[in-house]
Amino acid sequence: MKMLILGAGFSGKAIGALATGTFEKVWGTTRSPAKFSVLSASGLTPLVFDGTTISDELHAILGEVTHLVQSISPDADGDGFLKLCPTLKTLMPKLEWAGYLSTIGVYGNHDGAWVDETAVPTPLSARSRERVIAENQWLEAGNRENIAVAVLRLSGIYGPGRNAFVNLENGTARRLVKKDQVFSRIRVEDIARATLLLIERRLGGLYNVTDHRPAPAQDVIEYAARLMGVAVPADIPFETAELSPMARSFYGENKRVRNDKIRDLGFEFSYPDYEMSLSEMWAKASWRG
Repeated sequence: MKMLILGAGFSGKAIGALATGTFEKVWGTTRSPAKFSVLSASGLTPLVFDGTTISDELHAILGEVTHLVQSISPDADGDGFLKLCPTLKTLMPKLEWAGYLSTIGVYGNHDGAWVDETAVPTPLSARSRERVIAENQWLEAGNRENIAVAVLRLSGIYGPGRNAFVNLENGTARRLVKKDQVFSRIRVEDIARATLLLIERRLGGLYNVTDHRPAPAQDVIEYAARLMGVAVPADIPFETAELSPMARSFYGENKRVRNDKIRDLGFEFSYPDYEMSLSEMWAKASWRG
């Protein structure tokens, strides 16, 4: 089996690192050769893909790929890679499974209520509307060509190198407080494990990949500060906070996202909630990555 990860960023590197244990070869793309060493350190074979042109090198690799993970953000027309494919099998005749990394942002706002994969997407932001288009394009392509395509809807991603400890250390942690606001989150290693489970089972469809405990963002910062033994940042009322339009838009979406569907497959989260996860990173001194 051979895997290609399009856009091997934070999640892609974690998936690739785990996949190297069972796959003969794992490639990961980046726009810049400057990132080759980072991908190589995760066990991936790096190559350049600018998102618009399939090079001769990439074309040859696609001919060998059995499993594909797409992590590159779409645009207003949907998925950029699919625009380059007359059909999936044209470029990837050996393809058995594809995974598309999406976001729980497609659900929009539910005023703190629980949602699952049966909820009709009601995205608020342009970036989430683009994700819905891309999700549908991938699912339709899989249906047409009889290829299992899984859409993984990811919540707020964190892990070693990207977490509340890092933000506290570099002075960017803020405790924004908005009444009754909660966020769902997921440790990056559990994204990788969920992806490999779906590959092993050859499953397609929609799957929320999010931990068991939606919680206010300020609670996470406070818990991390207490573990570090540093001062808890002061509360900042959301209404008076200086935020970028994108940051403010995140607070316009308030929901709790269920993970029952993937758990029903027998998947057990290694990091089921932020307290256990942060405590583990702190105890192992792995939080800097």
